[in-house]
Amino acid sequence: MVVLDYGSGNLRSAERALAAAGAAVRVTDDLSAAAGATGLVVPGVGAFAACMAGIEALGAGPVIAERVAAGRPVLGICVGMQVLFEHGDEHGVVTKGLGLLPGGVTKLAAQRLPHMGWNTVRAPGSSVLFAGLSADSRFYFVHSYGVTDPEALAATGATVTTADHGGEFVAAVERGPLSAAQFHPEKSSATGAALLRNWLATL
Repeated sequence: MVVLDYGSGNLRSAERALAAAGAAVRVTDDLSAAAGATGLVVPGVGAFAACMAGIEALGAGPVIAERVAAGRPVLGICVGMQVLFEHGDEHGVVTKGLGLLPGGVTKLAAQRLPHMGWNTVRAPGSSVLFAGLSADSRFYFVHSYGVTDPEALAATGATVTTADHGGEFVAAVERGPLSAAQFHPEKSSATGAALLRNWLATL
């Protein structure tokens, strides 16, 4: 299990949370290790453009894409989820994403930003990530941008979990080997740990 170090993200907290969930985990920028790992976690905090710049500088984009094409599990967290989409629009600047999921990331339509703190989510019964978790489970979010067209994403065959903050947005997505969460499972206490265990069980 590898947590990808491309210069952005809560690397150590993700490492600790995965280890606590039962994974043998390594934080590294070694692309061969990332390519060969049983599971790959792509973290991310801050700006979409800065995260994409870090991924591109490392040359990690093709490795992530090749894993997904080969059916090898990838988990994106926070901005690590956002960069999986086609583009991000921040402060009027559009940055190309990895394009592994359709759609773009835009500013949330909420008066109070960032969306920071605990929130509930609506997961479909088909979700693997949220299996066994109650409907009132809460997860920890810190973001001002998100994917705000969950219906279009679901229309592509993805399993889409949503939340509300000034409108509906994508809280998590599962499609084939690709899973991602807008919230921080590593900061979400017991519910986040349960979600990580659910993902690890698919590896």
